[in-house]
Amino acid sequence: MIQMEKLLTAAIQKEAEDIILTVGRPPVFRLYGELRSLQTKVLEPEDTVALMKSITPEHKQQELQEMGSTDFGFAFQKKGRFRVAVFRQQGNVCVVLRLIPWRILTFRELGLDERIQELLYRPRGLILVTGPTGSGKTTTLATMIDFINKNRRVHIITIEDPIEYRHEHNEAVITQRELGADVSNFKEALRRALRQAPDVVLVGEMRDLDSTQLAIAAAETGHLVFSTLHTNSAQETVERIIDQFPSSQQEQVRTQLASTLVAVLSQSLVPKADGKGLAAAYEILIANNAVRNLIRENKMFRIDSTIQTSRDKGMKLLDDALIELYGSGVISRNEVLTRCRYSDDTSNRVRELAVAEESGNG
Repeated sequence: MIQMEKLLTAAIQKEAEDIILTVGRPPVFRLYGELRSLQTKVLEPEDTVALMKSITPEHKQQELQEMGSTDFGFAFQKKGRFRVAVFRQQGNVCVVLRLIPWRILTFRELGLDERIQELLYRPRGLILVTGPTGSGKTTTLATMIDFINKNRRVHIITIEDPIEYRHEHNEAVITQRELGADVSNFKEALRRALRQAPDVVLVGEMRDLDSTQLAIAAAETGHLVFSTLHTNSAQETVERIIDQFPSSQQEQVRTQLASTLVAVLSQSLVPKADGKGLAAAYEILIANNAVRNLIRENKMFRIDSTIQTSRDKGMKLLDDALIELYGSGVISRNEVLTRCRYSDDTSNRVRELAVAEESGNG
């Protein structure tokens, strides 16, 4: 019988990103972005049920029975935390566990420009970390919250689904609320958070119009607000926020967003060329006066060009970040071309880099 404890220990030792447990396959680890089956028995229906029950609280098992799926997080032997999704597929139980490392990374370890730290001293505003599922948004936010916790005497409230990184009180007082366990939904949690004397608020995700409205309102009324969106660029992020609102409200929202937005970090995790881990590529938009005017005037199509001409101010397009990683040998040419946003221009620049490198070697 496969034991969950051994699977979790092996995942931590191998630094797996995910564990996938489904009927008809052995347990599968995601290692550096690739799925690899373990050399163990093929899981039967009773195996996935037993593995699920070994880690799932009873009230979450009840939710699985009623709703067909459930999510939660748990700590494992002070070695790491796991975010868990349990769901039914073709009548069987499937379990997916995401490993959340116990240790919070530094800015340098993330590969994130330390000038971003300056933004974390802002008394108010909205900082968004965006990207697809599994791109490391939670890890980046944890690093930012940890920095504030160590350097500012403020009250931080986080609203998460579920809590992934645990923060201890430091210079700041930090309170972490989990959906389902501490509060029913983001809207209710955020509405009440504004009455709980916060200086900094982390909303795990701006997942609907209500939570977006409240996050912008919180940023307007003197709080530094952090959140995430499943968008792939800074420009798309701004457009997505505004498009959530009815057309009759969009002009007002553009004005609000222009005055509250501090920065957007759109990130992608890319397998390293040596096969030993993942590197983060960041697109960075910092809301200076030029950016605020573009948002206010509904000229979001010019955001990318503004980022490109503002590198000296700490801004960067995703394609530039990918090319830098390629130029320093961290990622492969194929990864750049697969993930870039402007394929023609970027492929030309990659080709020029390759030619220059060959000439240098020659």
